[in-house]
Amino acid sequence: MNHDLKAFGPLAHFIGTWEGKKGDDKAPDDHRTGTETNKYRELVIFEPLSAVNNHEQTLQALKYSMKAWRLTEADPFHEEVGYWLWDSATSQIMKCFTIPRGIALIAGGTARADSKAFSMKSEHGSSTYGVVNNAFLEQEFKIVRYTIDVSVHDQNSWSYKQNTELQINGQSNIFNHTDENSLTRK
Repeated sequence: MNHDLKAFGPLAHFIGTWEGKKGDDKAPDDHRTGTETNKYRELVIFEPLSAVNNHEQTLQALKYSMKAWRLTEADPFHEEVGYWLWDSATSQIMKCFTIPRGIALIAGGTARADSKAFSMKSEHGSSTYGVVNNAFLEQEFKIVRYTIDVSVHDQNSWSYKQNTELQINGQSNIFNHTDENSLTRK
């Protein structure tokens, strides 16, 4: 399948397989009262799809999968599957994904076709760029907002910083569950 890479706008850079070896994850600890910090490695794969047409709207899509492992463990502690989408007519960039904890998100933002940095966000209760949690997570660890900032450094590297804002049951303050990593082309 031949693809016009220009059509993918800011997503063209990501096609391929990427590896991050020094990620930082800050998450709630097992007691829900403090923070645990984990170093992790990850593997991300982006595969181009044919254009997706929604009547007048045409989206360019990258199917993606991501797995992350704590540096000291053999089994992944986090996985995602979904799509990164580009709508050139509206300059919208989107990340649609599910996590096998019972979470689905669509995050979006605005970018230019030649952007080397962009942000996407999702908010609980939004009918466009929104978050859906399973019943347990909605009660105990509700995701109220998700943001990701992406930066392309060169042809073979990029990085991200993301923040998943959690309302933990019994706590008045929002917990900022953060992840960041730099990835290189494999």
